[in-house]
Amino acid sequence: MPTSVVIPSRNEPYLRKTILDLLSNAKDEIEVIPVLDGYWEDIDKIVNDKRVTYIHFPTSKGMRNAINSAIRIAKHPYILKTDAHCMFDPGFDRVLKNDCKDNYIVVPRRYRLDPVKWEVTNGRPPVDYEYIDSLDLHGVRWEEKAVERKDVMIDDIISAQGSCWFMKKDFFNKLGGLDDVNYGTFFLEFQELAFKAWTHGGRVVVDKNTWYAHYHKVKSRGYRLNDGEREKAVKFMQGWRKNHKWREVIKKFLPMPTW
Repeated sequence: MPTSVVIPSRNEPYLRKTILDLLSNAKDEIEVIPVLDGYWEDIDKIVNDKRVTYIHFPTSKGMRNAINSAIRIAKHPYILKTDAHCMFDPGFDRVLKNDCKDNYIVVPRRYRLDPVKWEVTNGRPPVDYEYIDSLDLHGVRWEEKAVERKDVMIDDIISAQGSCWFMKKDFFNKLGGLDDVNYGTFFLEFQELAFKAWTHGGRVVVDKNTWYAHYHKVKSRGYRLNDGEREKAVKFMQGWRKNHKWREVIKKFLPMPTW
């Protein structure tokens, strides 16, 4: 079955490279839906391919809205969400489909990307695991877990960066999509999805059988948090502590740093 790729984008210099990489490395039928959220690309950066459908918002609506909007028009049963500055393993789509069940969220192994050379940065191990910090529930790299579980190729996770994830469109809709009213436009996107999945009979896993490489921007990030948005998302996320099923999920991953 084919895959729809959604790419929320806000003034992204590597969007074209990301789109071309996806088209080149997918082995099965694919469509790519970049969302130009509050800006327009130069004409020479537009990818003229029948598999690519752009959405343009004259005024930025935020990452969560961009993801929801792209998935709403997606034609295919599988959804891959990616940031606009990522490179992919050849055949990534086949591996993810093979390892994804109806109620799964699957995250590929993550490397770091050199966006100028468009190659994986050498010298750093991949990122497979993150824990959630007990204070504001954001993800933090979990290196001890990576060593302990290095031979487990598909493994349960509680958190991830959010720069790339894969799931059935039907399951995304069952979870209600992304909530930009209570969480705001951007922060804790993946934690929202993961907590919903785990507490609705789903499973969230890292898939080490394939990978993507992500450009970790230090400055000039495309999406920025508006004033008070981080605090809004954290405050609403703290409400999960009252959820019995969520407490059982936390127990499943203990011992976990900061808990």
